[in-house]
Formats: sequence, structure tokens, C-alpha cells
Amino acid sequence: MEIKAIRGFNDILPEEIGKWHFVENTARDIFESFGFSELRIPVIERTELFARGIGEATDIVEKEMYTFTDKGGNSLTLRPEATASMARAYLEHQMYSFDPVAKVYFIGPMFRYERPQKGRYRQFYQIDAEVFGVDNPMVDAEVIVMLMHFLRKVGLQTLELQINSLGCRECRPRYREELKRFFEKTSFQLCEDCQRRLQTNPLRILDCKVESCQESIANAPKVIDFICSDCKEHFTRVKEYLQMTGVKYDVNPNMVRGLDYYTRTCFEVVSYDLGSQNAVTGGGRYDNLFQEIGGLDIPGIGFAVGMERLISLLPKDRTFARHPHLFVATLGDEASKEAYRLANELHLRGICAELDYEGKSLKSQMRRADKLNASYVLILGGDELKQGKAVLRNMGDKSQEEVPIKDLVTILQSKLPRL
Repeated sequence: MEIKAIRGFNDILPEEIGKWHFVENTARDIFESFGFSELRIPVIERTELFARGIGEATDIVEKEMYTFTDKGGNSLTLRPEATASMARAYLEHQMYSFDPVAKVYFIGPMFRYERPQKGRYRQFYQIDAEVFGVDNPMVDAEVIVMLMHFLRKVGLQTLELQINSLGCRECRPRYREELKRFFEKTSFQLCEDCQRRLQTNPLRILDCKVESCQESIANAPKVIDFICSDCKEHFTRVKEYLQMTGVKYDVNPNMVRGLDYYTRTCFEVVSYDLGSQNAVTGGGRYDNLFQEIGGLDIPGIGFAVGMERLISLLPKDRTFARHPHLFVATLGDEASKEAYRLANELHLRGICAELDYEGKSLKSQMRRADKLNASYVLILGGDELKQGKAVLRNMGDKSQEEVPIKDLVTILQSKLPRL
């Protein structure tokens, strides 16, 4: 029986990996220019971290987590998101003792058991950026500005930033109860999931995409009408800071975030090229998270970018695959040995060189060089070895020249300015 990958767990093939490297490297460059440092977290955590941090009534905890019991009887879970783990690391290692404000980011896989679809898989990759230890609305705006700058830098242009305020632990419960009373009157219109959410987490109903639920949602109370004066002031200042930097936004009063720990500022960046599942990235403030998992009153804000969705939106006319700088085509055993020596020297100098390993004809080697999209081909035979020269062919314009073998590295470096 042929063994294949598990449904929802995908291979990333060499011809695709260039896109991933581009996105990851761009994220690292931009985030670090904003003062963020990389944090790497385990792929497995104690289940209680996510149950307490994310919320037991969320879809993730109730239906989507990969949870198992290890040989020691501990309940462990493959991480379904990164924020709770990053907050746990901040507390466990007392990062606040060095500086109460920590700017950290993480790149890696997450795991959720849900129906695979375009841009959403059971093993999926995220880029997360978080700021711990400060509740100033200036930070909210700074995080959003960094996110929009990153998305533009990777080539995304036709995007829409939506923002909202979810209130705080003081004013949010009143809205939650009002929302519950409203939806109880029209519960017959709600889908099965939303009827369950009505009792456990009524705010999640606002995020439902089912058409029958959308009719009820359209007339539901807006959270912005229930937030307290402090939350209103915070949200006003966030908008002012965004306006100062020229970032355009729309206030979406129906927008919520799927995890219980979010408070005050929340945001999403959407692309309508993705259909109904149109969110490229989302995030917000979560001033309650640290109290849930560690008992300390520490504010936080951040976002997560789904890499599969982001990569699907990269410009189609851009080439990301890496190709050999040079292919060494040879005639004869002595030339093949010299090609091996030369290729290894080039590798150590940072020049990607390929050669023939099977003694194929020159015509076959040239076809392979063309298939690999090599920038140049060095044609090396017995006569060339004796003369200390070889033919260097430009595979782009098909021009060629005779070059001294001893000067090949210098010549290639002058022709490949990125080296």
C-alpha cells in the first residue's frame, strides 16, 4: 500500500520554498527594525495552558485541538496558536525582570483538527508578533503599522484594515449579556454551532459566516455602544495614532476575535481574493491573558499571519525559486575531476554550482543546465584544461567568451553582483 501524507498535512516542495524564505526573511528584517526579537517555543504544551488561556468555550479548545495523554499521565496538546505559549515563556523565564516591555515574534507550525480547505490546513504555519507589558494605545497603533508595512513589503496592495474595540473586563460582561438576550429572541435562525455558542460564548456568533446567522447578526447590538469611557478613550487614541502615520482603516462594529482573551483593540486585514474565508491576518489586545495563565496583571497585544494564505496572495509575476549560478559541463574524465574540484571551490565562495555526475553527452548536460535555469554554463574539456581556459556561456542572451579557469571565481562574482 502506498503511504501518503495525512490529510491536511502538506509537504512544501523545493520549487515552493523560495516563497516561504522570502516571507520569513522579510518578516525578520521588518520586525527587528521595529525592535522585536525572535522567540522559539515548544511544539507541545500542557493542555491547561490553552484551555485557560484561549478559553474552554472556544471552538479551538472544544473541537480542534490535537490532545493526547503521555506515558506519565499528563494531558498534552500540539500548539493550536502561539500567543499563549509566548506568554507562558515570558512568565516562566521572568523576562519582565530585565525589561517589563518585551517585543517578540515567532515563526512556525500550528495544529488544529478542522476541515482542510484553501489556505487552511491541519498543520499550518503562522508568523506571530507580540508586545507584552505595556497598555499604551501608541503600541496598538505601532503594531498595526508594522503589520501593514510588512504586508506591503511582501507585495500585497489591495487590502483592507478593519478595527474595532471589544471593551474590557469592566464593560464587556454587560455587552455579553445584552447580546445573549438579543440572540435568544431569534435563536431559531441560528445554526447549530451558534445555538451552542449562545450559551457558552455569544460573541462568537458575530463571527459566523452562515447565511441564516448573518440575518440576525445584522441587527445585533454593537459592542462599540457598550464600552466604558476608558475603552472609548483608548480606541480614540489608537485611531489618532493610525491617522498620524497615514494608515487607512475602517471601523467594523461586528468584528470580534475567536479567542476569549482579547480585550479592547482588535483588528483584521482582509483580502476579497480569498472568498468567504477572507482574513489574511488578525490580532488585538489581550490584557486578561496573563491573569488567566499566571495570575499577573500584564497587558499584551499582537497578531498572527497565516503563511499559506499570505503566500497565495503573493504577486504571480514574481520569481522566488533559486537557480544555479553556474553549471559545469564536461568532456572526459580529467575534465570531470577538475569540474568536481572547481564546483567545491565555488560552493565555499558562496556560488551555487552544479555539474554532471553520470558522464552524459555535452548535449544532455546543456539540456539539464537549461532545465535547471542556470545563469551560466562553463564548458570544460581536455583541450581547455591544457590551455587553462574554458568557455563561459551566458544562458540568458546565449553569448559566450573564453575565460581563464584560475580567474573564474572573480569573473563570476563580477557578473553576479548579489554575491
